[in-house]
Amino acid sequence: MKEIIFVVEESPEGGYEARALDHSIFTDGDDLEQLKANVKDAVAAHFEADQMPKVIRLHMVKEIVIAA
Repeated sequence: MKEIIFVVEESPEGGYEARALDHSIFTDGDDLEQLKANVKDAVAAHFEADQMPKVIRLHMVKEIVIAA
């Protein structure tokens, strides 16, 4: 596998939540550095060594609400 993509959103409780596309992997973190470490740990726990993706891509999604 070449890469795995995570969608990252700000958590309503604070921090960030990340979920993988096409895989059942979900994790969170209080800040971006912790999130990156937790994503790496979650990917390592999910895949066997010979199946590990070469790249982990974090796609940041930010929701902005404006009054109509």
